[in-house]
Amino acid sequence: MPRAGLTRAAVADVALDLVDAGGVNGLDRLTLAAVASRAGVAVPSLYKHVASLDDLRRVVATECVAELTGVLAEATIGRSGPEALHSAADAVRAYAHRHPGRYAATQVAPDLGSDDDAELAARAAETIAVLAAALRGFGLPEEATVDAIRMLRSALHGFITLELGGGFGLPDDLDRSFRLLIDGIETGIATLAPTPVLPRR
Repeated sequence: MPRAGLTRAAVADVALDLVDAGGVNGLDRLTLAAVASRAGVAVPSLYKHVASLDDLRRVVATECVAELTGVLAEATIGRSGPEALHSAADAVRAYAHRHPGRYAATQVAPDLGSDDDAELAARAAETIAVLAAALRGFGLPEEATVDAIRMLRSALHGFITLELGGGFGLPDDLDRSFRLLIDGIETGIATLAPTPVLPRR
């Protein structure tokens, strides 16, 4: 990359490529030296575009959260309730397999009290809004929606982290196990509605 073409967006693109190449630990392994080397510049040149390594990691996390939100929106458009839930779960798992490093970066929680994290917080709020819309078909009261989203995120992240890390050693079908997991989450979320309607299968 020519020095004249270096911008904050270009630095972010280089960092995203490195995070992708680094797998599930890509964000943790990201360094300014690696970005500078890939960009063909000296490390001090990066400081014209990012304030620090933490700043760069925040930029990467923000981009990844926005990207995953787009994936979720596409997967759930025109769907609601259980259908949207399963489609969203499949989309997140597929994204994590395609981009394990970027997926890991989506797990960076913003500091809601920090101005530095304002954009990351805004993108994370968009993710929550997409998930809330997808779950609307369950008829949940507003105060239960966050609980439902936390249930879903926890289940997804646990399964995906174990899967990507090689934590499932038995030869049984992982797709079947994943489907059963989301079936269970569907049942659990349904019980949060004022008049629970348990799924029939």
